Amino acid sequence: MGEERPARKHRRRVVALVSGFLVLALLTVVMMPNSSPVGHWDGREGHERFVRAYTEAFQEMPEPEETLDVRTNHGIVRVHRFAGSTDREHPLVLLPGRASASPVWAGNLPSLLEVGDVYTIDLLGEPGMSVQERPIEDDEDQASWLHQTLRSLPEDGFHLVGLSIGGWTAVNLALRRPEPVVGLITIDPVFVFADIPLGTVVRSLPATLPWLPRSWRDGFNSWTAGGAPVEDEPVAEMIEAGMQHYTLRLPQPTRIGEEELAGLDVPVLAIIAEESVMHDAASAVEVAERALPEDATVNLYPGASHAVNGEHPHRIAADIADFLSERG
Repeated sequence: MGEERPARKHRRRVVALVSGFLVLALLTVVMMPNSSPVGHWDGREGHERFVRAYTEAFQEMPEPEETLDVRTNHGIVRVHRFAGSTDREHPLVLLPGRASASPVWAGNLPSLLEVGDVYTIDLLGEPGMSVQERPIEDDEDQASWLHQTLRSLPEDGFHLVGLSIGGWTAVNLALRRPEPVVGLITIDPVFVFADIPLGTVVRSLPATLPWLPRSWRDGFNSWTAGGAPVEDEPVAEMIEAGMQHYTLRLPQPTRIGEEELAGLDVPVLAIIAEESVMHDAASAVEVAERALPEDATVNLYPGASHAVNGEHPHRIAADIADFLSERG
């Protein structure tokens, strides 16, 4: 799928790192007292800042064939459809990390579109173009809105590709509403194969408060991505705007148990970053290899950080293509 130019690789890594770490940091914000039962913006000015950043970041994406706003019981979900270069029957559905949205996949889409058609989804209840209208109270609600979204699309089955908290979201759906899921790809997921280390919890705390200096969040972002510097990129600005101006009202995800993993009835590809600070990679690999069904594939990426999707977009696409080809 081609070699990646060093400059672009570095840029993608910087962009990707910002989306990855928020899985934990914003959990503290979720639990802060607030009168609203749904995620919301702090005002028009903050929302407009985010929309400008989202629009600019989206310009780095291929042109979508279609953009949909899908109504579900919990709100309206923004979905973008991109036409791939093959006629694979079941498209990929990309689920981003916490406090990020579709533009975080800009570096991945060119190579993933060689695999097949792609949908990207702005997670409901997160900063993005989706609009939460009713409370999301538990893991069942998280599965419900995504299930309704997929059922509104014309295809009868999908390969879910989840990054970080998006990986948990994909597994949660496959366990609770498996009908539209024909394949499951998790990219350094959290709350799936291992717990988040206490050290990461402690180190994230200064980055959880939107009124603190941006440099505090940038420092934590860089740490999660193996020391890569945070640059003033459109996706980074989009995520920063979401962090500052959007309040999440989401439940903390429940850690997926090994018995649940063993009960997954779809093919699974688990990609785990060796240097991820979101879990102990060795333990995560051990659990994945032990608990997942025998036909699952577990790939450890040596030297990769939690920003693995930005560091290795071509390798991820190639692994996904091989995984799908081996299973027809």
